[in-house]
Amino acid sequence: MELRHLRCFLAVAEELHFARAAERLHIEQSPLSRTIKELEEELGAQLFVRTTRNTRLTRSGNMFLEHVPRVFSALQQARDSVKAAANGFHRQLRVALSDGISPSRLPALLALCRQEEPDVDIRLFEIPLSQQIKGLHDDLYDVGFAQSNEVGDGIVAMPAWSDTLMVAVPARHPLLAHKRIPLEELLRYPLVLCDPHACEGHARHVDRVLRRMDVEPLIAERVASCDLMMALVSAGFALGLAGAAHIAASREPGVVARPLAARVPPLTTYLLRPEGEPSDVLLRFIERVQAIESLECPRRFPSCSLDPPEKPTL
Repeated sequence: MELRHLRCFLAVAEELHFARAAERLHIEQSPLSRTIKELEEELGAQLFVRTTRNTRLTRSGNMFLEHVPRVFSALQQARDSVKAAANGFHRQLRVALSDGISPSRLPALLALCRQEEPDVDIRLFEIPLSQQIKGLHDDLYDVGFAQSNEVGDGIVAMPAWSDTLMVAVPARHPLLAHKRIPLEELLRYPLVLCDPHACEGHARHVDRVLRRMDVEPLIAERVASCDLMMALVSAGFALGLAGAAHIAASREPGVVARPLAARVPPLTTYLLRPEGEPSDVLLRFIERVQAIESLECPRRFPSCSLDPPEKPTL
């Protein structure tokens, strides 16, 4: 089996169309078909069902698809390691990021790592939580961050830092009459929330908070980032729910943060790592994470004000 077999398989699996896959690979369709046939013969299994109307993966094809991207990821990491060594780095730490990470903390953490251990090359990977967990098991990542500790066996989840869950409210919105917003009042308005596929841990936490009331939330939009959430809130499209640090760091004008009236658990970011004895590099990284948490706190974000710029129009 050669890499060209895997590249061809991946292109067809993602496009589910031989002509488009061939165009993507800059080859003719007939050699692509021959390559897929060679791969199927070597594996002893049919990977695709191809008709005049469509192409779909077989059960064997779907199972193979779970593994192939990891081969290319491992290959890219090997390339990166060689480049890092050529550039003077002696060691590498592969860090996976899911659910977003408090905007003040990541730059501070990276700066501290570079200051204290400049010979360690830190590689960052933004991926969904499910991929992070699989990658930690498969030794694709050394450590990760996510807003969930529901990670199954074989992974250690330790609290790294916490943010207060706040409501992002457009300026001049009627809810700004409340210093603390009751949950039942919040649920009267449309919400823009994080997409559970992109931010699984964050979305799961917010959903648990909203389900406290026997009212179906009115979800106007699901977004993949807090930046887009804040843009929609600023435009008056809907209300948002995010950590205090993310709202405070938003560059969108006219977004005001309000706490909920009910006591709700904070948004906790967890450091995830495989079970077992961590390396010396990882141990020192964990110590820096703990040091950053002791330096950062919500009071350092003055833009996260409880007072709106203007009186709300009721």
